Amino acid sequence: MKNNQNTNQVKSKERVSDHGEVFTNEREVNAMLDLVKQETERIDSRFLEPACGNGNFLVEVLGRKLDVIKSRYKNSQTEYEPYGFAAVGSLYGIDILLDNAEECRERLFSIFKKEYRNLFKNKTRKDYLASIKFILNRNIIHGDALTLKRVGLTDEPIIFSEWSLVYRDKVKRRDFTMTNLLSNQPMDEPNLFSDLGDEAFIPTPCAEYPLQSIYNLAENVQSKL
Repeated sequence: MKNNQNTNQVKSKERVSDHGEVFTNEREVNAMLDLVKQETERIDSRFLEPACGNGNFLVEVLGRKLDVIKSRYKNSQTEYEPYGFAAVGSLYGIDILLDNAEECRERLFSIFKKEYRNLFKNKTRKDYLASIKFILNRNIIHGDALTLKRVGLTDEPIIFSEWSLVYRDKVKRRDFTMTNLLSNQPMDEPNLFSDLGDEAFIPTPCAEYPLQSIYNLAENVQSKL
C-alpha cells in the first residue's frame, strides 16, 4: 500500500522555533522502519511515536501491516476485520500540538477506511469503522511525552489503552498510565525474565474492562462516518 506522506518538513518557522517541529520525509521514514522490517509487518507488534507530528511514521507502519492483512484475508471479511482492528489498535502516538494529533488520527483513519471499503464495497460495516475511529481517538493523544501528561486545562496523566483480541471479534481493554509503563518497579517473586535474561517489568493497569465486541465500541459515533 502506498501512503500519501506529507513531504513538507516544516509547517512554519514559528513552529520550528517554539516546538522544534520538523517532519521526517518519506525516504528517511522508510529507511528507519526497514531496520525493524519484521516488526512493521507483524500485525500485533506495538509502535509508540512520542512526537508523532501528523503521523508520517505511523501511517507507514499501518500501510505495511495492512498489506500483510490484505495478502492473507482479502477474501474473508470476517477474518480481515479482527486483524484490521488489531493492526490499528497496535499504533500509539503523542504530540504536543493539537492540530498534529488530530491530523494524525484522520490520516490513519482515512487510510484504513479506504482500504477496507476498496476490499469489501457495500458490505463494509459502519459500526466497525466507528470502533476503529474510537481506538484512534484513544491511541493518538494530545500530550507532552516529557511531562507524561495531557496538554490542556486539566492535569491528567497520559493513559494508553491496550487492545487484545481474545476471541475472533472480542477485545479485552486495559488502560495504563504512561508513567507506570515507563517506571522500573520491583517485582514480587517469582521474577520473570526477558529473552536477554533481564528481569521483566510487568506494569499494572489502572483500569480493566469486560470483553467487548469490536463492532460496538463506539455506537454513538456511527452517524458521523
